[in-house]
Amino acid sequence: MKMSSLFAPTLKEDPAEAEIASHNLMLRAGMIRQLSAGIYTYLPLGLKILNKISSIVREEMNRVGGQELLMPAMQPSELWKETGRWDVYGPELIRFRDRRERNFCLGPTHEEVITDLVRRELRSYRDLPVMMYQIQVKFRDEIRPRFGVMRSREFIMKDLYSFDRDKEGMQKSYETMYEAYCRVFERCGLQYQAVRADSGVIGGDISHEFLIVAQSGEEKMMVCRTCRSGYPEDEERCSVCGTSTLEEKRGIEVGHIFQLGTKYSRSMNALFVDKDGQEKPIIMGCYGIGIGRTMGAAIEAYHDEHGIQWPWNLAPYQVAIIPVHKRTAKIVEIADMLYNTIKDTRYECVLDDRDLRAGHKFKDADLLGFPVQIILGDRAVDENTLEVKIRQNGERIDINREDVLETLENIRKSSFHN
Repeated sequence: MKMSSLFAPTLKEDPAEAEIASHNLMLRAGMIRQLSAGIYTYLPLGLKILNKISSIVREEMNRVGGQELLMPAMQPSELWKETGRWDVYGPELIRFRDRRERNFCLGPTHEEVITDLVRRELRSYRDLPVMMYQIQVKFRDEIRPRFGVMRSREFIMKDLYSFDRDKEGMQKSYETMYEAYCRVFERCGLQYQAVRADSGVIGGDISHEFLIVAQSGEEKMMVCRTCRSGYPEDEERCSVCGTSTLEEKRGIEVGHIFQLGTKYSRSMNALFVDKDGQEKPIIMGCYGIGIGRTMGAAIEAYHDEHGIQWPWNLAPYQVAIIPVHKRTAKIVEIADMLYNTIKDTRYECVLDDRDLRAGHKFKDADLLGFPVQIILGDRAVDENTLEVKIRQNGERIDINREDVLETLENIRKSSFHN
């Protein structure tokens, strides 16, 4: 991609409405624009990052046997009344009537819909276990939408549901998903912590939150310095290794997994016939990841006073080529050659071909958070030398043009975000 064609309307000043770093930087970097309170349009760079997170999530869900489907966002009230959540969920549930005066809601979650599907289709123990998931828009009528995509009224989630014959099977599915979530956040290049949590309106006996470690996080947690187990902030002992050396950290919730048991299958009569000929309720689990929220949390965790510091696997482009000026046709020729060489490899590359001052280009590259900046000045012509800046730590190194691909691979491997 060439910067002259890229639709990324950056802002010089901090937007007045932005309260936290991720909201500020996503607006300034031209990744999102607000349509209404808590409702955002994702511009090309923002959508590119969302798609990268979604791809990582999708690959890890498929890896453990998850099967993707897509359920309706519009849900009839009858299903919610079966579980009692129509009255319990509260004003965050967006409710409306169609022209026939039937009550509907815009789904903040899909336990009722998926349970209605499986009670019609999965009737025998031979059909189980099974895991199904979707990546879809959800809706929640927040009383006070704030913090940009971190607490919005419309958001993108991955929600997976497991269905098993017995409690042991559900626990196995839960452990499988726990490990899959660890791989997701590791591949995203994020420092995360799993913490025991309250199940809330979703329900179930056991649940864990996955938090991205960030000083701006709203949630406090206690982390064992020995075995790295995580606990709610009011916990006083580590039950895993028996140590008492807990340290307080803050985090941002990006995932939540639940052992639902029979909460939904009993109330909605989702039964299967076991091999002994007896009807039994399907044992369920559910597992959510906030896709947009993960994007915001990554910025909260990795930014400085100049802009975003994207982990390698989430960056919209890993490499930015920045010609300092167009003194000669030779610099343009070298920039184009590098651009064509890099974009034909595994690395995604952007060329800043705009007719702007060097300082403007550098500021935009820092703001947008490209992990590697390749700067072309006079030495690129006179000495065959390129200056490489690593956005993560500000380190600058000089390399020969012929070594650019090897250098990029070394930076990728050494990145602590990778």
